[in-house]
Amino acid sequence: MDSVVAIGVPVAKGTQWVATGFLYGHHVSGAGAERRYRPFLVTNRHVFAGADRRVLRFNALEGEPTRSFVVDLKDAAGKPIWFAHPDADVDVAVLPIAAKALEDGHLKFSLFQSDDHCAGVARMKDLGVHEGDGAFVLGFPLGQVGGVRNVAILRGGHIARIQDLLAGAGKNFLVDALIFPGNSGGPVISKPEMVSIQGSKSQNAAYLIGVVAAFIPYVDVALSQQTQRPRITFEDNSGLAVVFPVDAIVEVVATILRKGDEKEKVQEARPVEQPAMPAPASPQPPTPDARPSDQPPSP
Repeated sequence: MDSVVAIGVPVAKGTQWVATGFLYGHHVSGAGAERRYRPFLVTNRHVFAGADRRVLRFNALEGEPTRSFVVDLKDAAGKPIWFAHPDADVDVAVLPIAAKALEDGHLKFSLFQSDDHCAGVARMKDLGVHEGDGAFVLGFPLGQVGGVRNVAILRGGHIARIQDLLAGAGKNFLVDALIFPGNSGGPVISKPEMVSIQGSKSQNAAYLIGVVAAFIPYVDVALSQQTQRPRITFEDNSGLAVVFPVDAIVEVVATILRKGDEKEKVQEARPVEQPAMPAPASPQPPTPDARPSDQPPSP
């Protein structure tokens, strides 16, 4: 789980943890033990939108305390250094991050390797991924980042709807898993299982299959008995979560690499360590990261 990162907002008394991100490694060169990867931080567009900086919380090497780093999301001219998917309905953002900065910080981190650990739409079709297959969602709901270690919370569930995405008729898929504010931007992992629904294939390996964005709210309206007009709106978590596939990450990374090939400056985030602060002892109030009051992108 060292690839999963807590994302926070700097506040007067330290950090309010509001979202999740993870480290994705784009294969650059080499084979076998000589493979080299360029790291990127992946999360949702709405986690970075409008912000000047965010705080990233990593585990340190054994025997060292967990560290939090402030990253600027804009360059000196005020231009964002992170990249969003070109389709506004695809809630995925990618931040180039300097590998040396992570290494110099004595951080314990790992990458979801693009050529080995990930399954995009084409690969999911080959694997026979289907509704009913198991899935895990990793993240930090309600600011629960752990104490002396950065420990992600794992929620189990199942793929609820994916055939429209696999057929090219959708931009996202649904998982049946409870997520809450703070989960936004977390990775979704397929679950290896020996059994399967009749007519589908069993899955014998785990893959990164997507980025969770938001839950779909269930909305109920209370009407006035006298006027029959709406008086109160109640919203609840439906238990269905919107997930964007790995393909969206690949498409954003391709844009970043193309800019580099065209000699446009692509600035990498270089985290600056934040003064040590104690981890929150209790859940923080829900923040707008998963925006339960907003309807998420239409599946």
